[in-house]
Amino acid sequence: MTLIACHECDMLHRKVSLPAGTVARCGRCGCTLYRHSPERTDRHLAMVLGALIVFVIANAFPILTLELQGYRHGSTLIGAVRTLFQADMDVVALLVLLTAVIFPLTELLLLLFVLLALRTGQGGAELHRALRWLSQVRPWVMLDVFLMAVLVALAKLANTATVIPGIALWALVALAFLMAAVAAIDSRELWQHLPAMRAGRRRP
Repeated sequence: MTLIACHECDMLHRKVSLPAGTVARCGRCGCTLYRHSPERTDRHLAMVLGALIVFVIANAFPILTLELQGYRHGSTLIGAVRTLFQADMDVVALLVLLTAVIFPLTELLLLLFVLLALRTGQGGAELHRALRWLSQVRPWVMLDVFLMAVLVALAKLANTATVIPGIALWALVALAFLMAAVAAIDSRELWQHLPAMRAGRRRP
């Protein structure tokens, strides 16, 4: 018998198989315990793949181009990080690199690995490690904060130079929304698929 605890009130429930499309709720507080929605994994996988494509666009093209006295200068996200390092703003550059590049990419790659493993029914200790790393990385993904800082900088630069938004800026806006949707993927729901995977592998 498998028991599951409500993450809101800690009441224990016996976990049972659900018909497709149904939800199990806590008998005390009504909070959602788990759901049976086979198509959700495919939807999550499509969303993560879309976010990875947009991430590549956001990092491959200039965020903006500044035009001042006949000179034009465009900068990508990595180029902005390099400029911050060259200006001896190492702490700021490292924070931008981690929170806007490395951690979002790490979250997307971990989710891609987990969702593919769940969809194919494969994965062992690596899947457990990936889920643990995912829970540790998620709090450090702050792409929305970085985007707000970029928009504030654009508003200030508009008074001194002509600012031409690049394709990467629009990609960052789209990526911020996609990352918010990715963050809504409940890691507890992913953990709950593991017993079913183990049971499936034990069947003759």
